[in-house]
Amino acid sequence: MKTALVSKVCIIDDDKLYVSLITIMIEKNSFAKDLLIFENGRDALDYFSTAIDDPNEVLPNVILLDLNMPVMNGWEFLEQMEPFAKKMLERRIKLNIVSSTINPTEVHRAESHKIVHNFITKPVSKNAIANAFLD
Repeated sequence: MKTALVSKVCIIDDDKLYVSLITIMIEKNSFAKDLLIFENGRDALDYFSTAIDDPNEVLPNVILLDLNMPVMNGWEFLEQMEPFAKKMLERRIKLNIVSSTINPTEVHRAESHKIVHNFITKPVSKNAIANAFLD
């Protein structure tokens, strides 16, 4: 059995089919030991806003964030997470946008956020996901 690249990945996406496929890809390729899944940004924000200050909490090393979701979309989640940017850096959390958009304005907007590590276009490939785990 291969050693996982990271201990935990957080998937924030309401598309159950995508979540199932990305989960299989992560598990099959030993990208992570554990998965944390949220269907919207609000639930993820609730988790991160308390967990990020807990030194005993094993936070995800990688976040895969969709932009279009109900309750709280990815853009709103990004804005709410900006105050935690320093802590995310200290805890080595890489936030990656995973979206079906190919609009250059949207890509630039996402990449302009200092907490965004990478922009990945759906449908995702094994290599694109692997790059989300690398520096």
